Amino acid sequence: MKFPYPLPMLLDGATGTNLIAAGMPQSACVERWILEHPDVLQRLQREFVAAGADAVYAPTFSANAAKLAHYGLEGQVRELNLRLAALSREAVGDSALVGGDLSPTGLFCEPFGDTPFLDLVHLYAEQALALRDAGVDFLAIETMTSMTGMRAAILGGWHADLPIFVTLTVDESGRTLSGADLLAALLTAQSMGAAAFGVNCSTGAEGMQPLFERLAPHARVPLIAKPNAGLPDPATGAYRVSPDEMAARMAPLFEAGVTIAGGCCGTTPAHLAAIGRAMRGFDFDSVQIEREEDALVVCSETEVFYLDEDFELSEPVDCELDMTDALMDAGGEGCDAISVHLTSNEDAYCFAQNMHMASLPVSFLAETEEALEAGLIYYNGRALIDSRSEVPRERMEELAVGYGAVLR
Repeated sequence: MKFPYPLPMLLDGATGTNLIAAGMPQSACVERWILEHPDVLQRLQREFVAAGADAVYAPTFSANAAKLAHYGLEGQVRELNLRLAALSREAVGDSALVGGDLSPTGLFCEPFGDTPFLDLVHLYAEQALALRDAGVDFLAIETMTSMTGMRAAILGGWHADLPIFVTLTVDESGRTLSGADLLAALLTAQSMGAAAFGVNCSTGAEGMQPLFERLAPHARVPLIAKPNAGLPDPATGAYRVSPDEMAARMAPLFEAGVTIAGGCCGTTPAHLAAIGRAMRGFDFDSVQIEREEDALVVCSETEVFYLDEDFELSEPVDCELDMTDALMDAGGEGCDAISVHLTSNEDAYCFAQNMHMASLPVSFLAETEEALEAGLIYYNGRALIDSRSEVPRERMEELAVGYGAVLR
């Protein structure tokens, strides 16, 4: 989806750390506490807007069924999202946009956990639809730590038909806790229709410049930086970077291609005002990024692959419950990509349980449209579609566009 708002754009600062500073117990159910103390949240969000924020995030970070189940509230997803988003809209009125916040669920998908991937998609869809009905302007998928979670949230978010912002939390090497590569996540998210992409939380701003320098040549969507105010003091938990220091550390991110900025943990309205001043004083038109051509750039969750036009496929690999040996053998054939033969939805599911064993990019050779779409839904990355698949060319083109795959 094309980015629908003016740039540069200033997002809000931290919600959680500011609410804790205002008296919220760290062990509280955040959603319930906010509804019991709405004035605290609304005052904070009005202060963010007064500091220059163009958008605030509704406090729905953990308002999904999995997180709410810890408090026996899993049956109130719709009600809570409607009420929480309404508080933000009431606080800012027409003076700022409101984003519906979606975050990690704490669930682990098969084969590394018990949750079927499609169940995770449905969980996010439930929240996204409630946020749409609450009248939010966009969805903010943030603090994601895996490609699986990010993709499930995007697929669920599609149901709301709203612009989707995506941010991951990564270490200084650009990897999430699950090992997902940040550039691979960008290529995947933007090919799936994300309107903006970036990094939140993680380190402070000073550690993000190399990350954005790597992303910018491949970015076809605006880049987001929402860093912490440095790292917390181990003894006190206080964030030690001052507003002026944080603003100074944002300028290199703007030079690296960031056009959407805000703050995460530890950032107060004062921090946000300083970032806003830095944005207004920066000449974004002067930034020149040498763009890379990504027509044949594909990826798995952990690696990006740059293919030549004459890339070689392995012999087709048939799907079964245990594909370890077959995928490892195919990856060792001296080819550039592994051909995966899909005859049914069940094949796609079997491959999904084994796809982490593929050492090369994946090309789907499908016998049916349903099998091809299922493979694209499950695959953690940007896949290839083999044009020899027994699917009408027009439909393959539609699926390639819809799921961000490369048809060859």
